[in-house]
Amino acid sequence: MELIIISSPDQVNDETKIINKLFESGLEYFHIRKPADTGEQVRKLIAGIEPNYYPRLSLHQHHCLAEEFGIKRLHYTENERGKLKDNTLEGLINNGFILSTSVHDLSLLASLNEYQYVFFGPVYNSISKQGYKSVLPPGFKLNNRESSPLIIGIGGIEAKHIDSIKKMNFDGAAILGSIWKNDGQALENFKIIQQCIRSAHT
Repeated sequence: MELIIISSPDQVNDETKIINKLFESGLEYFHIRKPADTGEQVRKLIAGIEPNYYPRLSLHQHHCLAEEFGIKRLHYTENERGKLKDNTLEGLINNGFILSTSVHDLSLLASLNEYQYVFFGPVYNSISKQGYKSVLPPGFKLNNRESSPLIIGIGGIEAKHIDSIKKMNFDGAAILGSIWKNDGQALENFKIIQQCIRSAHT
């Protein structure tokens, strides 16, 4: 099961130091999502991250910074995805980019083969977004899939949910609120979730 951490949309004390520590502790991928930040603010954030971790970063905004830092992962919101032309996607893939996007309707998966993985949710009531409620019915489980993108659960996921995420057949979890709700304990929060994932694999 893949674990992805999404940055806090807000400013965090010692944020780059925390991100580097997360990677040192075994984090697989980190998504930089700063919708209110300028390109220069995001550039400064990336510059503080150890360069050997750049291949494991994904940009949600300011995609133009990818070339500057050698970042090869880009995320597109549903709205942005609708504006992309087919030849743009083809060009990105031919240049080695790994693409991800967000969906709220699983029937769209068949049309998203260019994307390596998709965020789907909210699985649980969101911690970081007030009023962002779970969309899943009781007993929800993903069907086995052969040729669609990986499906990463997002929304309200805490350490206690990891076993359920696996049982629902998600390929991974993307976590925001349960990491950053107390940014002074972000690393500790990550390690707890990490241990739950390891236990789910045994």
